Amino acid sequence: MRMFDYTDAIVRSPAQSVVSGLRKNPEAVPDFNGVLREHAAYVAALRRTGLKVEVLPPLETFPDSVFVEDPALVLPNGAVLLRPGAPTRLFESKELRPVLNRRFHTLLELSDGEFADGGDVLVTPEIVYVGLSARTNRAGAEALLRLLARFGLKTRIVETPEGILHLKSGVSLLSEETLLANSAIAQSGMFGDFKIVELPPAEEHAVNAVRIRDTVLMNARFPRAIELIAKQGLHVIPLQIDEVVKLDAGLSCMSLRWFAAEG
Repeated sequence: MRMFDYTDAIVRSPAQSVVSGLRKNPEAVPDFNGVLREHAAYVAALRRTGLKVEVLPPLETFPDSVFVEDPALVLPNGAVLLRPGAPTRLFESKELRPVLNRRFHTLLELSDGEFADGGDVLVTPEIVYVGLSARTNRAGAEALLRLLARFGLKTRIVETPEGILHLKSGVSLLSEETLLANSAIAQSGMFGDFKIVELPPAEEHAVNAVRIRDTVLMNARFPRAIELIAKQGLHVIPLQIDEVVKLDAGLSCMSLRWFAAEG
């Protein structure tokens, strides 16, 4: 599977209701204009890497809909409509259905009672890892395992360490053999076949990074983490996401990325 040679991406513009989005700290209210600026810089960075980016209109009914990664999973040979585990996000996937139908020949979807967030799905060259969390239940993970088998993919269900919202809040794929991880993931042993680049404790929130070809998008607040990734021979684009972080989100959350074969 092509892991980083993405060609296309889908993003959704933030709605004004984003200031009411889900977050652990209710007092950390994001500034709407700040979210807009950060999102625009993110889209510009995706385009700098060479991606063709489709920007969907905002959805005021769904405050968290800017985080398009959670309601869908996209792959080179198809897509899956997921069912986010937060009740306020449950119907976001329906808004993506026509877009994904237009983009993919095969579109599968989860059923009632099955919940899975895209933030809990880590795609690696050999295995798709699905993390159980407050947003992804076992029924959803097992259903996703069955659906991904139709694409010829192997899936492994893992326990997301306590205190981590999503699996990818604690780990990112850095290369075909290497993961960027926080201490909880690094010490869990769940990714035993991978080389682990563990972030310093003070900069663990930089772990949600996005590699596209030889470029990695990273949170600009963490210079030591950026230096660590640059030493891996990768080009880093640092991005300010202070307002986005208030919504318990990161860089991967804001886009769906895939390799589209010609024709």
